[in-house]
Amino acid sequence: MLPYASSVFNASTDLSMTGGPFTPNCEKSGVWGRRGGAGFQPVPSGAGLNAPRRLKACPTTPHLVPASRVFSEQPRTSESGHDDASITRAGIATAPSRSRLRFKAGLRSGVLLLLCGALAFGVPPLKPSAPERPAAPGVAPVEAPTDNEKAAAEPKRPAGQPLPNTAELETELGRFMSVFSAIDGSFADPVSSEQLLYGGAIPGMLRVLDPHSIFFNKDQFEQLEEMQHSVAKGFGSVVSVMPGRVIVLQTQMGSPSQRSGLLPGDEILGVNNIPLARLDLDQLIEVLSATRQHQALLAVRRQGTAGLMSFTLVPAQMQTASVDRMYRLDGDTAYVRVTSFEPKTGEQLKEAIEKLGGAKLKGLVLDLRDNPGGVVTAGLQTAALFLKPGTRLFSARGRSTETENVDVPPGLTPYDFKLAVIVNSKTASAAEIVAGALQDNDRATIYGEQTYGKGLVQRVYPLRDTTGLALTTAFYYTPSGRSLQKPLYGSELEQRTRTMVRPEFKTAAGRTVRGGGGIEPDVAVESYMPGRFGLFLETSALYPAFATDWIARHRSEVKREMEITPALLDDFHQFLSERNVTPSVGEWTGEREEMSSRLKQEILNQSLGVEAGDEIEVQRDPAVRRALLKFAE
Repeated sequence: MLPYASSVFNASTDLSMTGGPFTPNCEKSGVWGRRGGAGFQPVPSGAGLNAPRRLKACPTTPHLVPASRVFSEQPRTSESGHDDASITRAGIATAPSRSRLRFKAGLRSGVLLLLCGALAFGVPPLKPSAPERPAAPGVAPVEAPTDNEKAAAEPKRPAGQPLPNTAELETELGRFMSVFSAIDGSFADPVSSEQLLYGGAIPGMLRVLDPHSIFFNKDQFEQLEEMQHSVAKGFGSVVSVMPGRVIVLQTQMGSPSQRSGLLPGDEILGVNNIPLARLDLDQLIEVLSATRQHQALLAVRRQGTAGLMSFTLVPAQMQTASVDRMYRLDGDTAYVRVTSFEPKTGEQLKEAIEKLGGAKLKGLVLDLRDNPGGVVTAGLQTAALFLKPGTRLFSARGRSTETENVDVPPGLTPYDFKLAVIVNSKTASAAEIVAGALQDNDRATIYGEQTYGKGLVQRVYPLRDTTGLALTTAFYYTPSGRSLQKPLYGSELEQRTRTMVRPEFKTAAGRTVRGGGGIEPDVAVESYMPGRFGLFLETSALYPAFATDWIARHRSEVKREMEITPALLDDFHQFLSERNVTPSVGEWTGEREEMSSRLKQEILNQSLGVEAGDEIEVQRDPAVRRALLKFAE
């Protein structure tokens, strides 16, 4: 039986862009949404922490996968994804882009950020008996939930585990009731018992365990239930967010943004009568997210139009793929980005590879950066596309469960071309399981940065009154025996996860890899960091502003293969001068190549769509370039 997974956040956990994937400054979920989800997911741009964020307002499809039949008779099990990963009873994940901050709106991340975290649930074995839909060739299907799985069940104590000391428990409960009675009878203002229990006592009890065990009240759990419909709400737009500025880059065909008349290059000045000019990034995200499920009134400035324009947007249900980018690179090599692991991700990835050349490819770059995880079944389906049947994928071990060893099922024919996997500090959960399986079996070269380190199994217990509990019950291990979980200091799991020296393990070919949390890359590649002038260009929104102006005057010249000519750069220099930006000769020369690439990317973003602009970003990506050099050896 397979333990599958994604992540759970304690409701008090804060998210931010510094100190790890997400540390203080909790962002709220909302209307524009999270990449692959419905809340906002910040990702540092290549220009540094102060660079603009890109928000996507079209969410990926949330899917629910049956979560029981994991670890024998235990209730639903889920793998924790990333501290900003997935939410749903079966495992949804969200994932951002790596260069500017991207977000997609929808119900899914709305729940996620309501909790300031994420959760996904268990899934069935790779070989289900009753598949919900036909699987693509070489991809194991996902099983539909049974009636028993849908039924709520109280958590049961594992067989053989002793009962607690009832006398001691009675004493502690007596103390609790004394405090409860005092608050109920004497506090200055009336407080509901539901608020005291659901908002205080129960979350407080779980908070001392670990950051990923969490209680869902009625509303939160009902929203998880709604995610079974495989849809999420959003506005269907991609926007660039900088302090005090929000600029539209793209509107999805048929989306509320497109139907309302929003255009690429429009600058959003206000949302629901709240001016944006003096807000910082976190405040902007909070304002944008406040209208997640409601009508939004936008005040917009459009270049060449006198006065402000007003648009009213109503969120709608939309879907999008977790395999969202695929390009041919040099020769017979290709690039595919997987932003999260959802039930259809394995099928989508195989379809993408086949479109790019299939088995005829000489090499594939698989981008898992900012992939927070999701449904582990989908992760295993992904790894099985490249590993031979019988190859170990991962193991799971816990206190009250038997060890589970999961291998590639028989009957599959994997691809044998060269494989490079790119990861970063926001690659987590199921994405780390994939990277670890490919690395430990010497099937792929891992590029980038050390991954997040999220390797916990969580079992989701439906409770009475449509509430729920997600509880950490086990750990995931790579084929070589490495734990994926980083140290959890200050929790009940600190002793289990703490390590003074990172232990060493051996891959199938005898290479040394280290444990202690996360996956270390075989080839470390740092993200591009611009100089002072380049950072200013990124944070001041001058690239998209110039692109809007230039497209208005040269739309007939826009095409995917266009070149940034000296004349166009001269136009940009004049554009900067008119805004009192006067770089030195050295600054201009030093950033010339990066400026040319960024200008082309922003022009294509606004004229041909963000996918066309992203291809330019991929072409200059340091990790992709390193992988191509390795393929050529």
